[in-house]
Amino acid sequence: MCLEDIVVHEFATMCLASLSVDFACKNQIFESKGLPPLIQLLSSPDPDVKKNSLEIIFNLVQDFQSRQEVHKLGGIPPLLELLKSDFPVIQLLALNTLQIITIDKETQNIFREMQGFEKLMDILYNVDFTDLHAVTLQVVANCLSDSESVQLIQKGGGLSRLMEFILTPSMPQIQSSAVKCIARVAQNSENHELLHEQDVEKVLVELLSVADVSVKTYACQAVAAMSFQLASKDRFRDLGGIPAVVQMLSSESLVLKEAATQALSNLTHNNQLNALAVYEAGGHAFLVQQLHGSCQRTVANSAATLCCMAEQEIIRCSILSHGAIQALVELLKSTDTQVLVNAVMCLAVLVSDKGARAELQRTGGLHPLVNLLHSNHKEVLHNACLVVNICACDELAAVEMYKLGALDILQEISQSESRRNSFSKLAMISLLDSNLPVKYSLTGRLASTDIITSGFYDAGKAHPGQKILSLEELSTQAVNQQRPIIVINTATEKTTEEDKQKDEGQSETPTEKPWRMMHDVSLQILVKTARESILPLNDEQEQYATLARLVSEAMGGPVEMDKMHEFPWMLHLSRLKYQLQSNAVSIGLIKTGSYCQRALLFKCLADCIGMSCTLVRGEYNRAWNEVLLFNRNPSKNPLSSKPCGYIVDLMHQPGSLLEVNTPAAIQYQTI
Repeated sequence: MCLEDIVVHEFATMCLASLSVDFACKNQIFESKGLPPLIQLLSSPDPDVKKNSLEIIFNLVQDFQSRQEVHKLGGIPPLLELLKSDFPVIQLLALNTLQIITIDKETQNIFREMQGFEKLMDILYNVDFTDLHAVTLQVVANCLSDSESVQLIQKGGGLSRLMEFILTPSMPQIQSSAVKCIARVAQNSENHELLHEQDVEKVLVELLSVADVSVKTYACQAVAAMSFQLASKDRFRDLGGIPAVVQMLSSESLVLKEAATQALSNLTHNNQLNALAVYEAGGHAFLVQQLHGSCQRTVANSAATLCCMAEQEIIRCSILSHGAIQALVELLKSTDTQVLVNAVMCLAVLVSDKGARAELQRTGGLHPLVNLLHSNHKEVLHNACLVVNICACDELAAVEMYKLGALDILQEISQSESRRNSFSKLAMISLLDSNLPVKYSLTGRLASTDIITSGFYDAGKAHPGQKILSLEELSTQAVNQQRPIIVINTATEKTTEEDKQKDEGQSETPTEKPWRMMHDVSLQILVKTARESILPLNDEQEQYATLARLVSEAMGGPVEMDKMHEFPWMLHLSRLKYQLQSNAVSIGLIKTGSYCQRALLFKCLADCIGMSCTLVRGEYNRAWNEVLLFNRNPSKNPLSSKPCGYIVDLMHQPGSLLEVNTPAAIQYQTI
């Protein structure tokens, strides 16, 4: 190459170096195929041409498209060759360029094949190149994501050298870069055993107390990565590393707090001793504060850590005392998926506490929770269903979630093969179990474990998609031509008066009159009669028969099957509605009742006195009760201990027990 060419190259590259800092010019250089000749000029005999070309390439590779092209155009070998340059500025530019392009996975592979690690280690072992060590370590860190590279650098004594940089007092930049390398090595689980053998946990715990924020940040990242190994989790705790990480939560550095919360999340995952250590260090209070933070990853990590800690009751109570529920309610409105996953899961653990469930409802958390049932994200939906399932054990919460449309959404989910899951089914069952009027209207069946209490009402069979109104809503509607709402109110007059005084005390104005159920003295008398006449009986069959006769007498007595069309039960109910001027009728007022009314009364009385039975709605105004009894004729089969199901006749031969699936039982249910 002649001198004239070199001069032209020098001035041309000098101009392009100035222009390449501008985005538009940089893009034009790439589009004009400027990268191939620039890579060729890296081998120029003139150091100024090399320097200028490096500056241009460095500026170009800030963009992804140029970064990928460098290794395709054979740029790695000349860059590595420039590491031997006699000019430190050229070495530094070459290293800075390598630091950028080795982010790319394919470039890392080419770099390893070109013996790049060996050339970097030469610099790291050279004490005269101390000013280059920090950026060299940055390049090393980029290339340590796979186990093959780690093994390669380990064979050359690279890990030992990295530990020397960490342990030997030096420039903070060098120490932090070395720790970053260790953190990058730890990202791969295949390297954990190797690092554990070198007792890297002890080194990392020591680094948590240094002054430099970047060193502590990378140390926390390494702790987080190493904590996927159980032995390392325990080792960090034994070395006192957990309180040191907790202290990082009060740092002003957002990056450090993110790394610290990630470390705590991994340390406490499936490790209750570590969770206790975080609690003893006061970490739970700091973590609740982080739920209000602006960094979404820090928020997600904090929620995950609190979730792990809250499995222990003493810690859960303390977490709740710091306002965790209110903070989590706000997170239910987040648009960040991982925040939602972790926040809802944390909520699922916390609401095992009854007070936490009440606070969730009080702070308006049920609305955003129900909204999450619309989520198409599998984990978010799964966790939301879990929380709904737990909260549904409280009747007030179950009723509110029903009003918010939770049951409708869960029914839609149950029809979707891609969205339904085990918890969506449990949530729907729990929601119904805590809202028996809705359950009976929708499913037509109450189990023996579904105990009817004051406030239950039978609104009739619901049609698909029909919204079932509350008792108050139904009672305050104008009287209509539909069948009456049958209401159960077993509350005593004393209890009614206490509720009335309480409601009046809570009224905002003297004119407000809170809605209340009608007092049902007749039902109270029936409950008292049932308790006094049935419980003393020793024979279970006789108890059911006696209760059946009591119900029949209260509702018009026995009616022959072929005369049912003459039984004026519908007229009687219509008159009651007219007299009361209400769609709701207390069951104790019904003196002429058919299958549905009698079966409901039987179930109500049985539940009140501790007897067991189901309530099943059939077609054509039919309903019946099923009971389980052991063999009524032991001499026939004395070894049989399996109970048999019977339908209780309340209508035609009150007190008769009809074995299920027999002609007599089927006739009672259908004809």
